[in-house]
Amino acid sequence: MQLKVTNSPFTEAQAELLNQLLPTLTDTQTQWLSGFLTFYRAGAGSSEAAAAIAAPVLEQAVTPEAAAVAVPAVPAAPREATILFGSQTGNSQRLAGRLADKLKDQGFEVTLSAMNAYKTNGLKKTAHLFIVASTHGEGDPPDNALTFYEFLHSKRAPKLDGMKFSVLALGDTSYEFFCKTGQDFDKRLEELGAERIADRVDCDVDFEGPASEWLSQVLAAANASVTGAAASAAVPAAASAATAASAGESQYSRSNPFQAEVIGTINLNGRGSDRETRHLELSLEGSGLTYEPGDCVGVYPENDPALVDQIISVLGASPSEIVVPGKDGDEGTLRSALLRQFEITVLTKPLLEKAVPFSQNGKLAELVKPENKEELKAYTYGRDLLDLLQDFGPWKLSASDLVSILRKIPPRLYSIASSNKAHPDEVHLTIRKVEYEAHGRARGGVCSVHVSERLEEGGTLPIFIQQNPNFKMPANPETPIIMVGPGTGVAPFRAFLEEREELGTEGKTWLFYGDRHFVTDFLYQTDWQRMLKDGVLTKLDVAFSRDSKEKVYVQHRMLEQAKELYAWLQEGAHVYVCGDEKHMAHDVHNALLTIIQQEGALDAEAAKAYLADLQAQQRYQRDVY
Repeated sequence: MQLKVTNSPFTEAQAELLNQLLPTLTDTQTQWLSGFLTFYRAGAGSSEAAAAIAAPVLEQAVTPEAAAVAVPAVPAAPREATILFGSQTGNSQRLAGRLADKLKDQGFEVTLSAMNAYKTNGLKKTAHLFIVASTHGEGDPPDNALTFYEFLHSKRAPKLDGMKFSVLALGDTSYEFFCKTGQDFDKRLEELGAERIADRVDCDVDFEGPASEWLSQVLAAANASVTGAAASAAVPAAASAATAASAGESQYSRSNPFQAEVIGTINLNGRGSDRETRHLELSLEGSGLTYEPGDCVGVYPENDPALVDQIISVLGASPSEIVVPGKDGDEGTLRSALLRQFEITVLTKPLLEKAVPFSQNGKLAELVKPENKEELKAYTYGRDLLDLLQDFGPWKLSASDLVSILRKIPPRLYSIASSNKAHPDEVHLTIRKVEYEAHGRARGGVCSVHVSERLEEGGTLPIFIQQNPNFKMPANPETPIIMVGPGTGVAPFRAFLEEREELGTEGKTWLFYGDRHFVTDFLYQTDWQRMLKDGVLTKLDVAFSRDSKEKVYVQHRMLEQAKELYAWLQEGAHVYVCGDEKHMAHDVHNALLTIIQQEGALDAEAAKAYLADLQAQQRYQRDVY
């Protein structure tokens, strides 16, 4: 809106000056100016008004008239905030960073830290604590949140009366312990006496929308707590340049993926293998996307067309019927939406609850009752949307109703198997095809089957780069590294070694690799042999579980090399583990404890402390799933 003499009390010259100034102001500058004018009008001079706005708390003396304006309705809190994140893949860290930037825009002094790097002796003095935490595995905290989680739930945790807090929890409703870590933090902070100033938000895999709403609520509540005013959702949540894409950053992201062309796809398994593992090479030319070893690629796959057609048939709908997928989506056909936009291979409790009003079969309403928790868990395991429609019909469900209850298809994250230095404008992935039978029907992994069966050279795949700050090579390229990556878990270590090769460094490297059979399942065998010959790879130990009577895994090879492995640790080596969390990573962790206890002549508790210290120093990092 333009100021004019006819719609304002200003002269023509004043209106012209204001019209030149106002469009150039940021939200922060506009807020500041509004406060400045309030104090100036109340009788303060220009310098006093500026000082009043700049002060964290209005402590200085003002004129009686100004005091009437400045006195807060309730006691104000200090204008400082601590943001702690617990993140396995980087999502929580990215959201925590976004909140930090927004609070800084509002004039807060902000401390941003991973939980395991935070000094807990300062916790009691914290005025505002905001936690962003994901849940990992079976309701567990991420690796970089574990020590803080244990401290907060111990008897050493202090009373937190006077602290104001809020929690953002990230999770996946297809898992039983959805958002448990965030829920635990939220409950414990309240038990310790802290005041919740914005309700906890539990985010599913499509977290961007709910997370943005939480950020706005926290900004409003934090501002209200330092001014004493009532919280208002109207508090500007606009980010500064720091929260927008930084200079030189790619325009492509999780919400705006790049269509990467497939320039190579190779089956890494030998003839006769019962497995298929794809080495996929994608072009990044023209995208501006870059990455570091340890980062991931997020892939948006397509669902199986045959499954989509079966769902539409059971629904009794037309594939070409127009639907609008969500409030921000563009309209398109039902078939296109089910192919590319919605999750149809996983059943979750929220989905079944949303489906109840559309089912004319009372068994579904019975299944989702709280007392039938175990039956619900058993039913949803291994079943998909087609099963739901077939098992609980008849339905009074239109195409629009169906897409309204489905969640967006989440991206699949894959560890990058290449160095950007070695392969400019390319990114390589290692994807194993997942196939199995369940409930009388053949099924498969959405992305792995799409890549192996329907994606050819020249085709495209929607992708984005997901930074993984919790799985990074040592800053000093001469530092020894120990890498444990059986199966497709070896992918990031190809990137690590290519990076070392490009840098021309001589730091020692040791790879533990395992799979089923030496002849057919030795992924990237020629790469490792060449790197051994060239000195890029110092040591290689392998374990092929099906080639001998007794199954041998990577943890057994580690125990065989206990003395030398411990010597590397004492020399400052970093340990990296990638792959299956439930079995492999657990067994490798226990093997490390055994080695440390045995070779270091330590008791069990001291060995745990040794390994925890490695983790705190980021010398023991895991990318497990």
